[in-house]
Amino acid sequence: MLRATALLPALLLDLLLGFSRGYFPEERWSPESPLLAPRVVIALLCRNSAHSLPLFLGAVDRLSYPKDRISLWVATDHNVDNTTAILREWLIQVQNFYHYVEWRPADEPSAFEDEHGPKHWNTRRYEHVMKLRQAALDTAREIWADYFLVVDCDNLLTDPDVLWKLMSVNKTVVAPMLESRAAYSNFWCGMTSQGYYRRTPAYMPIRKLERRGCFAVPMVHSTYLVDLRKEASRRLAFYPPHPEYSWALDDVIVFAYSARMADVQMYVCNQETYGYFPVPVRAQATLQDEAESFLHTQLEVMVKNPPLEPSGFVSPSPKQPDKMGFDEIFMINLARRSDRRERMLRTLYEQELSCKVVAAVDGKALNTSDIESMGIKMLPDYKDPYHGRPLTKGELGCFLSHYNIWKEIADRGLPRSLVIEDDLRFEVFFKRRLRALLQEVTTHKLDWDLIYIGRKRMQVEHPEKSVPNLHNLVEADYSYWTLGYMMSLQGAKKLLRAEPLTKMLPVDEFLPVMYDKHPVSEYMERFERRDLLAFSAEPLLVYPTHYTGDPGYISDTETSVVWDNETVKTDWDRAKSRKTQEQEELSFEAQNSDVLQSELENWSARDEL
Repeated sequence: MLRATALLPALLLDLLLGFSRGYFPEERWSPESPLLAPRVVIALLCRNSAHSLPLFLGAVDRLSYPKDRISLWVATDHNVDNTTAILREWLIQVQNFYHYVEWRPADEPSAFEDEHGPKHWNTRRYEHVMKLRQAALDTAREIWADYFLVVDCDNLLTDPDVLWKLMSVNKTVVAPMLESRAAYSNFWCGMTSQGYYRRTPAYMPIRKLERRGCFAVPMVHSTYLVDLRKEASRRLAFYPPHPEYSWALDDVIVFAYSARMADVQMYVCNQETYGYFPVPVRAQATLQDEAESFLHTQLEVMVKNPPLEPSGFVSPSPKQPDKMGFDEIFMINLARRSDRRERMLRTLYEQELSCKVVAAVDGKALNTSDIESMGIKMLPDYKDPYHGRPLTKGELGCFLSHYNIWKEIADRGLPRSLVIEDDLRFEVFFKRRLRALLQEVTTHKLDWDLIYIGRKRMQVEHPEKSVPNLHNLVEADYSYWTLGYMMSLQGAKKLLRAEPLTKMLPVDEFLPVMYDKHPVSEYMERFERRDLLAFSAEPLLVYPTHYTGDPGYISDTETSVVWDNETVKTDWDRAKSRKTQEQEELSFEAQNSDVLQSELENWSARDEL
């Protein structure tokens, strides 16, 4: 009786559970499984892209989208580099990850008929590209793909979620706005009645992120997503052009016209940073020009983001760092700024430049006894021209860091050195332009001590004097910043001979004193010999990574404490700083228009088209 009583609760529980599962097997239920990701075809048309493919393919590898729901359509032809070999190597190793791969290589010919160079687009080339894009679109439709992603082989999609985000917009044609070094981006806000680009006031607020969202535009290009589930997408075509099309034969314009005739509105989204791409080079440019332009895009990514890594499925190209003809390249870095050091070292490595890292003097770690033991005395009556304060500890450390380099140059007898700080960004074609400048200076036997390659020009009332017969060089007037400069052996000796530690002022005030261009005569009178021969590259070759007031701006020189009183802070309100306002004014006015320009300057425009 006790045993039967004990079994009763168990039987009742089993009976209740049986009812919940259903008497018949088909009545049992379980949670529904999630939907499969939509099917996507990614179309890659790559020509002479060996310089960009490792990073581009690395970005494709990192897309956070199920690869078994992606099909790759890859075509390459008319190459003079090893684009085909790189793509083949990559596809062999990744093909099993993807749902489907279509591979269309052509080794011959290497150029189009009547083509003037690899960057020249003639009618045959446009028509060929349109036919390839149409073939890729046809394949996507044949295999019942849900989406069709067009992406050029030098577009770096840094946001791995970009596909998901574009799909969530739910538009037939939508592009992620891509960043570039200029006003240029992958959309138009205006188009003429003949299909040409038209400037509109709507463009720059979108490009500069003053307006954020998804915006209706007449044209997107380079990278965009087409939703093939939309009924209107059936009327989209790259080739042949619409029967009523009479504009220029250009693949992006033909597709934009097709969208217009299909009543499909194109959109561009800029809520986030989705990726980067280079500004197109001129038609007469070489593949080397294009490779260096793309390299600059890679370097710009690293200003605010971790460095891009190449695909692990392609063989890396060896780097051969050099010093560009300098006897030494010094890079100043505070030990506690390891992030800046790592970024700069990677940036220099990608440009194949070697440097010596110089440990900066940390002014914040100096006390009054340290300063006195080094025999340092401040220039009497010195006050910061913007804030009326004495020298800061950060400025003291900055001066000592540069002073130690001048001393090393003199001790080692280095005829030509380059000095750079760790918070700069490089202009496009930096290495070639600086090498050319150094070569011209040497060929023309210019007598020089200091040549700025990055500075803030303070005197803007009249142009600086250009140097006759030399490209991109002016005689330096009153300037701030020591971002980057060339220093000769005789220049270093002149600076040391002035014994600046006994009458110290900020280094970017000291240098104009030494070349006799400082506006405060009382400062100059303290230094008897002011014969430094100072020049500047024009346009400049390096700029700060951040300006005063920018998000992420950190200054170890100015946002510290007064050198002899740690209770006096100098971290001013940057939003209302006179220095910020002055800097903004100078950015537009400090240009020298009568300088002899090199051909490279014509290929580094910063326009929106």
